[in-house]
Amino acid sequence: MRRIHTQITFCLVLLILALLPIGLMGQTPSQASPGLEQRLAALETAAKNASPINTGDNAWMLTSTGLVLMMTAPGLILFYGGLVRRKNVLGTMMHSLVLMSLMSLAWVVYGYSMAFGEGHPLVGNPMQYFMLKGVGANPNPDYAATIPHQTFMLFQMMFAIITPALISGAVAERIRFNAYILFMLLWATLVYFPLAHAVWGKGGLFNWALGGKIPVLDFAGGTVVHISSGVAALVCAVVLGKRSGYPREPMLPHNVVFSLIGTGLLWFGWFGFNAGSAVNAGSLATSAIAATHFSAAAAALSWCGIEWLLKGKPSVLGVASGMVAGLATITPASGFVSIPAALLIGFVGGAVCYFAVSHLKAHFGYDDSLDVFGVHGVGSTVGMLLLGVFANPEINPALASTFIVDGKPFPISGGFTQFLNQLKGVLITAVWSAAVSFVLLKVIGKLTELRVNEEDESLGLDLSEHGERAYND
Repeated sequence: MRRIHTQITFCLVLLILALLPIGLMGQTPSQASPGLEQRLAALETAAKNASPINTGDNAWMLTSTGLVLMMTAPGLILFYGGLVRRKNVLGTMMHSLVLMSLMSLAWVVYGYSMAFGEGHPLVGNPMQYFMLKGVGANPNPDYAATIPHQTFMLFQMMFAIITPALISGAVAERIRFNAYILFMLLWATLVYFPLAHAVWGKGGLFNWALGGKIPVLDFAGGTVVHISSGVAALVCAVVLGKRSGYPREPMLPHNVVFSLIGTGLLWFGWFGFNAGSAVNAGSLATSAIAATHFSAAAAALSWCGIEWLLKGKPSVLGVASGMVAGLATITPASGFVSIPAALLIGFVGGAVCYFAVSHLKAHFGYDDSLDVFGVHGVGSTVGMLLLGVFANPEINPALASTFIVDGKPFPISGGFTQFLNQLKGVLITAVWSAAVSFVLLKVIGKLTELRVNEEDESLGLDLSEHGERAYND
């Protein structure tokens, strides 16, 4: 019986297979498989509805955004906090911490629009993206075609946070908190936002990729971040004057371990700072990470070797300072130079920054508390100028065809012409930051006291300005 059932089932299967082609031949066109025209129309519809967002690029940029924020907190907070005396550690940490809020709010209201809106070559229209109007999920093809405009905005905001925070190292242990807040808000408005537009904004004076007139190469902020803040730091240190007892009394770091942890976090976060400036997760980001790492390594050994040779002992803090100097030096060049060039830039940057910190400051007698000018200002100046020598279109192919002169592509590469362009960018940035910083300090000084009185300085800013102690023992 089971055999008969099997035979019947087998026959039914054969019958179905035999009748299937007849059934298909009898179908109407609407029932048959779609024709070529229908399939092409479906593909066109799918293409129109497809999102231009590259999820890999977006993931990398969101990660880079977090890495750059980490550079401020806890990176810079620990690095600067460990370098000051015990009685000023909270006050110094507060300088970076509060800017995470203050700069974020300014960025939302008008800062992003001033930096990346269209307008004058020196500043964007503050109303174009007022309160981040129009900054949403769709990409802005001028800046980043494969990620949401909002992602690009958030990444750039982290630069606006850490740049004024760098200046705080020069005024540590003596500036009044209310004067600090007012200065930083006005300085960001009048210096950082316009410089960000001039270098990176559409139609900015130095933006070689988006209609600028002077092709100044600055991949991740040599002018915008480090030279502007370094020069402002020097002006602040001179106008505020020296700390009480400087340089007669020793003012040793209260916790070098804090500073070393901060150094490691800065180095780690700097990968997002520089490689994130590629605005995608491609090979250029890889190249920027490589250049960043090897420059920091070379600068650390350079600083360490010179210190060992001249002082007889290499210091841990010297190696850490060299690392930060190498990172600041390579920042403008990280997306434009080869690894051998990055090694040379880092080696030279470490040596020059060492002499700026140990000899230049002593010669002129200014009290840049945590050597912001000597490391960031001098370091990135070296990096900007050497970039003019070593810029390589093989590393960044955009250099070969993006800058337009008289309607034709004008290749950019290392040489005397580009060195002069870089020098123009450095000088304009330094003069603008110095002049605005000086005027702001003088105006604010008329409104309120810039620095604490001698009694409060002796007590320490933790207690006199914030009513707290870092340590209870």
